[in-house]
Amino acid sequence: MKQKRSRRPAGGNSGTPGGLEAVFGVHAVRALLERGEVPRELWVQEGSAGGRLAELVEAAAGRGARIQSRPRDDLDRLAQGAAHQGIVAFAPPLAFAGEAELWFRLEAWSREEPPLLLVLDGVTDVHNFGACLRSADAAGVHGVIVPKDKAAPLNATVRKVACGAAESVPVYQVTNLARALARLKELGVWITGTAGEAEALVFEADLAGPTALVMGAEGKGMRRLTREGCDQLVKLPMAGSVSSLNVSVAAGICLFEAVRQRRG
Repeated sequence: MKQKRSRRPAGGNSGTPGGLEAVFGVHAVRALLERGEVPRELWVQEGSAGGRLAELVEAAAGRGARIQSRPRDDLDRLAQGAAHQGIVAFAPPLAFAGEAELWFRLEAWSREEPPLLLVLDGVTDVHNFGACLRSADAAGVHGVIVPKDKAAPLNATVRKVACGAAESVPVYQVTNLARALARLKELGVWITGTAGEAEALVFEADLAGPTALVMGAEGKGMRRLTREGCDQLVKLPMAGSVSSLNVSVAAGICLFEAVRQRRG
């Protein structure tokens, strides 16, 4: 089905439509559509990009999105250095999933594989948050848990860095993280925290069962009550001169150790 595309007059506003967030790139836009969200507007780069992106454009148009053909300069200005791949969708901001939804999902767990959760305590940088979501998605994490306070927002920058993971991985916001960890324990989830002073290496820990991996903020690490709520503490071996890794890098290593154990 051929869709009619509109073009704003030259010199028109190339900013984000009011109240919406920009979602950049093929993977992020596809994840948005697969999630069932309908973008209000879709910008497609003029030229060869139209044919390359025809499938996504048709899917968005079929759900009522307004399609606009825009020069690459407009997309470049909007993306501010991000790889937009010739397509930008404008959609309502993402919202965190509620705590009640997390408990309902775990209590009714029916998958063959045990749950694997990522808990972020004090990660406030949106780029780190987005990168953690991307690693979580790649590792098949079933949900990311963040506290209501001292946490990065789920905004457009996070979506951009996550490259579609923000739309595909459930992110649960809990009011009290220490209380949430205690509830996870009651549901049979083993809480593994990461700390530089831990004696055990992450490669020595058992991550094959129901697991919640807790990552603290860079520099400060986990808060005291979070640390006390862990069943075990682990660390990564550091052979060089640096004392720690970026939280998203460390999260990726630990998560894929869990993946290795589960496949083994």
